[in-house]
Parts: sequence; structure tokens; C-alpha cells
Amino acid sequence: MNRFIMFNDKKIDSFLFMELSDLAKTLTKDDQFEIEFGYQSYIDLPQKKIMVSHFWDDRPDEDKINGFKSDIFLRAIGNMNHTNFDEVARLIEEAKKTTISSFSKQLFILMEDLRLEEICKKERPGTKKAFSIRKKVYRRYFQSQLNVNLVKGIYTDALFNSLYLLLTAETPLEEVPIFPDDIHLAMPFIQRESTKIYDARSTKEVVDIVLTIASVLEEILETDMLNMYFHLPESVYVHNGLTIDDLKRKDPLKNNDVLHKKAEDEEIHDEILHTWHRETSDMTKSFLQFDLEQGSQTELLGEGVRQGEAGDQALGIVQGSAQKTTRNDYSHLEALEQRREHLHGHSEYEYGKENRYAYPIFLPASSPSPAEIKAYEQNRELIRPYQKKLKQMIEKVLEHKKILPRTDLHFGRLNKKLLRFFTEEQPRLFYKKHQPSPQLDAVFALLVDCSASMYDKMEETKRGITLFHESLKSLSVPHTIVGFWEDTNEATKTKQPNYFQTVIDFSSSLKKSSGPEIMQLQPQEDNRDGFAIRLITERLRERREKQKFLLVFSDGEPAAMGYEQNGIVDTHEAVIEARKQGIEVINVFLANGMITEEQQKTIQNIYGKYSVLVPNVEDLPDVLFPLLKKLLLYKKF
Repeated sequence: MNRFIMFNDKKIDSFLFMELSDLAKTLTKDDQFEIEFGYQSYIDLPQKKIMVSHFWDDRPDEDKINGFKSDIFLRAIGNMNHTNFDEVARLIEEAKKTTISSFSKQLFILMEDLRLEEICKKERPGTKKAFSIRKKVYRRYFQSQLNVNLVKGIYTDALFNSLYLLLTAETPLEEVPIFPDDIHLAMPFIQRESTKIYDARSTKEVVDIVLTIASVLEEILETDMLNMYFHLPESVYVHNGLTIDDLKRKDPLKNNDVLHKKAEDEEIHDEILHTWHRETSDMTKSFLQFDLEQGSQTELLGEGVRQGEAGDQALGIVQGSAQKTTRNDYSHLEALEQRREHLHGHSEYEYGKENRYAYPIFLPASSPSPAEIKAYEQNRELIRPYQKKLKQMIEKVLEHKKILPRTDLHFGRLNKKLLRFFTEEQPRLFYKKHQPSPQLDAVFALLVDCSASMYDKMEETKRGITLFHESLKSLSVPHTIVGFWEDTNEATKTKQPNYFQTVIDFSSSLKKSSGPEIMQLQPQEDNRDGFAIRLITERLRERREKQKFLLVFSDGEPAAMGYEQNGIVDTHEAVIEARKQGIEVINVFLANGMITEEQQKTIQNIYGKYSVLVPNVEDLPDVLFPLLKKLLLYKKF
């Protein structure tokens, strides 16, 4: 069912979401990284996610956009490259031993972010504006929180608020609020230790500063922090006692004995074991590959150690002098593989990462019933005036192009007007009366959203599709019409069946009796648009026609199992991929009533300027008529 993307009951601008997503992928240099909106901001390296905080919601646009960007800068530039996650795990374990665990962890994030902010501004000066706005917003927020917490007597939170204001102050005259005597007496020490963050050069130094302050405050503060200003997720940095680096470690051998090299001669087997690398002239069908589960250490390689990787197929160790190879250069194979992935989708996720658990189920059209035939005849009668007018218009244009004489040629029939022979140095005095008749060398695919929200629009939609089918059939333009939906009841996190009901296929689209099958399209469940577009793109790519068009009839945003947040981005990427392959993708947005500015902006974010908005579905034939005319007389014909 179509619906707008919601994050904690808040709508997020889809274009801004795509912009932030592209920013994260660019800065991390990893296309697999995604962004999600959450309560607080942090980076999840194992899951390749950057969480962007809802703290910036409901703020002026400039503050909100720069706040979101500053979160991504800190995670993608700072944490990604300059945070030692082993030290973060150490901080978490040490904080658990204290009575102010939350205070310690939040203080660490505050100080680490301040350290990383300076690194970001140094490496990327363009981030200064975002961080400047971030500081102003947070200072106003923590000043108000400080006042509230002091009035309520929540002194641990008030102390944290005060430390943020102290560390981000632009003047050394920042006032320290009045705390109870025990905290007040410790403030000179806390201030002195906190300001050491300005000289910190590593995560380890930040952790040491935090633990030093916590060791003193543990004896003074009666309670831990009540509010959560910054979040340090333990599950991201510590997995059952294992750090991120531990998760990358290879399993040790089952025994620790050593095989010593024997002095006597070894038995030699004259057998060829194929390997391949760039300097090998010919590739064989099988490579040498060993999966070592258990064994013994050996001293044959001396102290040389190389840790294996999952992608290894062969490891050759050659001793001797290096020299330039005389073999062919096979570096072009990488470019060939990249091109193959570009044409046929990603090697790991053929239809996009968001659709890695989706799979198609194709349903053929059944023989139309008498009721379906009668309903189709009624629709055909309603659109017949449009269809006839369109056919006549297209035929006139083609005939005009056929008989239009071509003049001013260097050869052909001699023109009767010969005056230019005397007035021009190189006169063109010939013409040709007939030009070969241009053909409509085009193919169409119509994707029809069969989600449940189409229940009040499906009948009018089928009428518009009937106009397309009858018009294309009369002009001998091959086409296919496919309804698509995802089964909500059967879908799980790792299994998402998507149904494709082909009511008109390419082979039968020009048959006189084809058409009533269109009436079998009915509203069903959810819609995974990006997956459907990629699948139909594959079919269109196999066609030989010069011009290829894909029309997507829908009434809103894509929505399916695990698809709500990234569905817009995935669909947008599918559209871009199709257009790169020479397929024009056009959206026909169907509504029943006024189209809001937000809906219009979302659809345009996905399809760009190639979207047709239909406020009233009953007007669909009036809207589709000029669209079909424009496409059939596309300038490339």
C-alpha cells in the first residue's frame, strides 16, 4: 500500500534523504553505506549504516539541513577514519564499573565529537558552515536544558550541560552556574581536565580524560544522568565481549604444533595445478583453491606470514629475481567485468541491495471471461474517439514526411528555377520528390501498480491503458502490459515474493483479439517499484527497436517489507540505471483530488521532469492522449 515515508511519525523530505544518502556514500567511498534517521546519531560499521539524529527535525530549513550534514560529516569523515574502536570498547567496559555509566559514555561522545569536528574542518574546509550552525543550535539547546535541570535539581544532567557550554565557549569568560558545594569544590579540577580535550590527538587520550573525570565525580554525584543527549550503542562496538576488530579475526588452528622441515630429499610429483593471475596468458576453467579448516604450523616460509582472505582463489609464492613479463596484459578484464556489472546489475545484488530478498513470480493472463470481454468493449467504445484521432494524426505526419520533397541537393531531379546557377558560386539545383517513409521503430512497456491503494483508481486506470493498447496496436507498435505487487502476507525479512501479471505480452500485443485481458488487473498488496522497474528494464534491453519506453502507472510512493525508508532512493536509482541504458522511463501519477506540493515533489524526486500528474483519474484519457502522441512522434524517429 502506498504511503509517505514516516520516521517516528515525522515526514522526511525524500529529496533531502537522497542527498544525504549520496553524501554518506561519497564521504565513506562505499556505495553500500546507508543512512537512517534515529533518536541519536552514530555510525554502525558492521551494518554499514550512519544514523542521523531526529534532534534536527522541526527546525528552520537551514539549521535542519546543516545539522543533518554535520552528523554525516562526523560519522563518515571523523569516526570512519579517526576513531579507534578498540578504545571505544575499553571506555564502555570501564564505564560499566562506575555508578555514572551514562554520564561517562555521553561525556566521551561529546569530547570525541569535538575532537573529530576540528579534524573534519581541517580536512574539508567546506564543512565549517555546517559545524558553525551545529554549535549555535546545540548551545541554545544546552543553555535551556541547563536552566531546566538546575531548577529541577537534576545536577548530573546540569553538570553535563555546563560542560558542553564550557567546551564550546568562544570566550574564556563563560560563567559556571552555582552547583551544590561538593560539585562546586570539584569544578576547578573538572574544568582543568576537560580543557585537555583541545590537545587530544587520539581516541585513547579522550578516553583517558573521561575516565579521569569519572573517577572523581563517581564519589561526588549521587545519581547518574537522567536524560539522553548523545548515544553510544554498546551492541555496535561490543558484540558479546568481542570488538569490531575481533570480529574480523580468523579462527586459530586446532593445534599449535610445528612441522619442521626435513633435511632429506622430498618426493616430487610432476602434476600441473592451474592458477591464474594477470600475467597468465590463458585462463583455465578451474583454479587451485584450498579451504584450510585445521592443520599445523610450518616453518617452511620462515617468519613470513600472510593472513588469508575470503576472496582468495590461489596464493602463489615465487622466489627469485623479478623481471618484466613478456605475457599479455590482462588488466582490461577488470574493466570488462565492471562493464558487465553496469549492464546487468550489481554482481552481488542483481536487482539492488534493497531487493536482495525479493524474487519474481510470473503470472500469465488467463482466457478472458465474457464479463471481462464486455467490460473491455465498453472501455474501447469510450476511448475510440481518442484512438481514431491519434491514429489519423500520426498517419498524416508520417505521410507528410514521406511526400515532402527534399530540395537544394547536389544531385537528383533538376529544379526549374535555374537563376541561382548565375548568382551563386556553388548552387544546389536538384531535388528529390520522395523520401522513404519513416517507421515507428519503438517498443513500449506499461507497468501498472497493483497495490491495495489503487482500489478506487483501477477501473479508470484500465480505461487509460486501453487507450494505449488500442492506439499502439493500430499503429503496429509492439508493447507489453504488466501489473506488479508484493504479497504482504507471505513477505518476511528474508523472503519477499513479488508477482508480475503479464496481461499483454510483446508477442500477442498486435493481435486483433488482444485486449480484454487488461480487465484482469486488480488491486492486490504492496508495491516494490525499484525491483519491478529493473526487471522490466531487462526485457526491454533485449528488444531491437531503437526507441524504448517504460511507463509506470502508480498512485504514490513505493512501500513494501523493509522498503519504506529506502524505497524512494532505490526506485530513483532503478530509473537512472534504465535511462543510462537508453530506456525512457515516465511516471503517470494517479490521484483522486488535489495533488499536494509534497506529493508532487516526491514524484519529481524519483522520476525528475519525466512525470505526468493526473489529479482526477477520470481525466486520464485526456492526459494520456497528448503524451502518447508526443512519444510516438519522438524527435529521434
